[in-house]
Amino acid sequence: MAADQRQTIVTLDLEGVLVPEIWIAVAERTGVEALKRTTRDEPDYDVLMRGRLAILDEHGLRLPDIAAVIAELEPMAGARQFLDELRSRTQVLILSDTFEQFAHPLMRQLAWPTLLCHRLVIDHDDRVVDYRLRQPDQKRRAVEALHGLNYRVLAAGDSYNDIAMLQSADVGVLFRSPAKVQREFPHLPAIETYDDLLALLVAEL
Repeated sequence: MAADQRQTIVTLDLEGVLVPEIWIAVAERTGVEALKRTTRDEPDYDVLMRGRLAILDEHGLRLPDIAAVIAELEPMAGARQFLDELRSRTQVLILSDTFEQFAHPLMRQLAWPTLLCHRLVIDHDDRVVDYRLRQPDQKRRAVEALHGLNYRVLAAGDSYNDIAMLQSADVGVLFRSPAKVQREFPHLPAIETYDDLLALLVAEL
């Protein structure tokens, strides 16, 4: 039991932590290898997304093409059980740089946890023409807002876009992150299994 007497809340990344990387799945289905680049590879999210939008336009891929791939995705093995057990013990908030238009079928399979994410701009032909951040640097700012509500925050993520969240949290953990991310941020514990992640988080409640 943590000595800090504040209530505790857990913030989790979505892709790579609970569900597969959506853009990698789209790349594998469509054969467009350039879409395999993710936040594990590119620290600048705007650079990453502008590149994705250009690739989608170049290959004529629209929202229904992406949605068809997402409809066949499932949470990673053990993710639902991990999340159910964690939610039985404390409040959990999913902080993701995915988009509302992508998330619905995945949230259903995870029993509808609360998700804060962004939104795509879709034209009348179902083309993805832009994206709108709900808030810049939203993961860090969400943790800071939770601190402002007098919560102690535990956080887990896997990619460059999670680092600000992990470093702002009272306890930040890398989960199944690439070796290069672990090397760049050696002060963050690196965990590989849901059992170990659950044990660490529960010990901090």
